[in-house]
This record gives sequence, structure tokens and C-alpha cells, in this order.
Amino acid sequence: MSRHQDSSNDVPAPLHRPSQTASFVMVHVGQKPETRRNLQHGIETRSWGFPRWKPEYRSARPRFAVLATGVGPRVQLDEWSTKKITLYLFEVRENFYEAEAPHWPDEEAENAIKYPVRFGIEPLAVLHEVPLDEDGPLGPAASDAIRISGTQQGIGMLVDMDPQPLLDLAGIPTNWSEQQTVALNQTPGFTTEQVKPPKPSKRRSSGAGFVSDPKKRKAIELHAEDMAVAHYEGEGWTVERLGKPYDLHCTRDGEERRVEVKGTTGAATSVDLTINEVEHARNPQNTVDLFVVSDIKVDMRTGNYTTNGGRVLHLHDWAPADEDLRPRSFEYRLPLS
Repeated sequence: MSRHQDSSNDVPAPLHRPSQTASFVMVHVGQKPETRRNLQHGIETRSWGFPRWKPEYRSARPRFAVLATGVGPRVQLDEWSTKKITLYLFEVRENFYEAEAPHWPDEEAENAIKYPVRFGIEPLAVLHEVPLDEDGPLGPAASDAIRISGTQQGIGMLVDMDPQPLLDLAGIPTNWSEQQTVALNQTPGFTTEQVKPPKPSKRRSSGAGFVSDPKKRKAIELHAEDMAVAHYEGEGWTVERLGKPYDLHCTRDGEERRVEVKGTTGAATSVDLTINEVEHARNPQNTVDLFVVSDIKVDMRTGNYTTNGGRVLHLHDWAPADEDLRPRSFEYRLPLS
């Protein structure tokens, strides 16, 4: 009998180790007033877009996005590398999709889609005076990708890089190579007040989908609610519109569901919640769904705003986790008099 043995079964399978790199979308944002307004609107509504598709977008699954501004891109690489730039760091929460609704101010002014390539972004941190040289947190490839983006109408460039240097610079406590995730409640975030405006702005910042026009905002909310009602009624539920303490009360054969509804013309990235909505969804006595409609078309050319379309994200038995929540305001208790 041969003494030779196949020892392949004795060799342990290689351990799966998380990658230290992640896919980034690197974007250069210019200084023109309309570009700055679009940047503010993108931050408010957690959405970004490009004027045209690139083939690699179709299969890309980016985890982060960097919107960079403050340095003109039309210089040679060696000069570019001597500069410092402002970075807005985002997590990508919705992948590239084909937009159907005008969303940015210049799109709405023309009632046309100028940036059909959309994706959803969640603000993590703003970083100022970031060096663009090879020793900086971006590295040479990502740094040059920003420069190239600026020479191509701000089209996003895909780069694989280690996010840890940027996370460390932002003070976000996570070990990317082990955790492969970022807890939202551990990030500083940022608002439109941290973007230098083209002129003084009186608009308040808010969460994804915020619209300063009350009439438009109401039309979006009603459209999203109508879609939710149609969905549940189509499944045999009896639906009652409440508004508060939650939007829809659904009953069917002795079963009850309570539904929170949110709508936006942008991406399905994040939504604003009140403390009552959070506590209601977390109460184990309640069965709560979250129904989000994004990319809603709004035609404002008529007196009564007309809405149609939309992409649905439907979360059943929904209870928001701590790591997915970030407070936007605080109640301050005044000292005793």
C-alpha cells in the first residue's frame, strides 16, 4: 500500500479577513454660486448626482463618497499635490440609480433632469486643510482622482483606498479593517451651515428630503402617503390615516400595523424622526413599518403641484437602532432661578 497521503484535508482553510480598502466616489465640487447651492441642497437632502453615466457605475458598490472643494483642478499634478483642500466625507447609503425627478435647484428651475445619475449619501464629517500630497490621508491615486473629476464636470471617479486615515482624521472611532462599518451615532456629521454659501442663507438645515417650500413639502408627503395606502389596501388591509402619533393605522383579520411614511425627491438615505416616532417604533407592544418613497416627481408649473412616480423602500417590523440614529438638536434645561 502506498505510504503517500493526500494531506489537503489537513490544511486549514484560509481565514476570511475583511479588506482594509473600500470603494470611494471622489468628486470635485466647483466654486460657482449655483454649484455651492447644489452642494448645500445635496447635504440637506442626502443626495448627489452626475450629468452622465460611466460604464463602471453600473456594477459599482461604493461605500464612501468624498466631495472636495476649494482648489481649482486645472493644474498639473505636481502643483496640485502642493495644495490643501476641504473634504466632505459621506457614507454611500443608496447605490447609483437612474433619476426620474428634478431635485436640485437648477433642475427645478428648468423642470428638467440635469443630473440623472443619483446616489444617496449620509454626512459623516467635514475635514479642512487636507493635504493633497502622497503623504496625506488620501494617497496619490485618490488625490489625483479628485483633480480629474474637476476637469470632467465633476463626474465621480471610483477609487479603492483605505478609509482609516480619513476616519481617524475625522475622529470617528472605528477600526475599518475589523468592523467594516461606521456607526452613525459615533460620527460628528455636518450641516449646510458648514458650507460656505454663495450668499447669506436663511434656510434651516434638516434631514434628507427637507424642502423649504411648504406647499411642495406637503405635496410630497401626501404623495408618499397615498402610495403607502394603496400598497396596504392592495394587501387587504383596512387603512386609517391618522397623521399623529403615526401616519397610518392598518388592520387585517385581527392584526394591526402602524406605519410611518416619509417622502423625498432625492435618494432614500436617511429620514428625520422625532423622539416620539423613535420611542413609538421601539415599543415592543407596537408593530411598526417604515414606508419611504424617494425620487418623487413634482411639477410646480401649475397652481396645484402635481406629483407622480417614486421608488419605495419598505421596512417591516421596524425599530431604529442606536447606531443608526444621530441627534440633530438638544433640549436644554435652564438653571433654577
